[in-house]
Amino acid sequence: MAKKTLKFGIMSRQDYKKRTIAIARGEYKPKKGEPKVWFESLQSMAQVLSSENQQLLKIIKEQKPTSLKQLEIATGRKSSNLSRTLKMMSRYGIVDLVRQNRSIKPVVKATDFKVEFGLKSQFQNVQFCPKVKL
Repeated sequence: MAKKTLKFGIMSRQDYKKRTIAIARGEYKPKKGEPKVWFESLQSMAQVLSSENQQLLKIIKEQKPTSLKQLEIATGRKSSNLSRTLKMMSRYGIVDLVRQNRSIKPVVKATDFKVEFGLKSQFQNVQFCPKVKL
């Protein structure tokens, strides 16, 4: 697997909502290279990329389990815990969960991570008004 870097951004929920509305209205176009995955805080990102979850990604990458059962054996984690963690990582684009026959094969999509954040968001002082047609 080629090395893939996933870029995360940190933005408050309020600013993220403003950004999403601006994109939907055509008032803002995301720049090339801008993060596509956003977290509300460094703490929420740290939960997703905890040392335990990083170890899980390393095991998946190195051992290439073909099912959750194999991953359960390799990690010692319960299948309910693994399933919940992998679904969450899948939502963030970190892993793919590939259906094969009657099992699910976890595949690591990203091996490196970059984080972008700043103290002042460009959406902090933006007031969006509905477009009025006359």
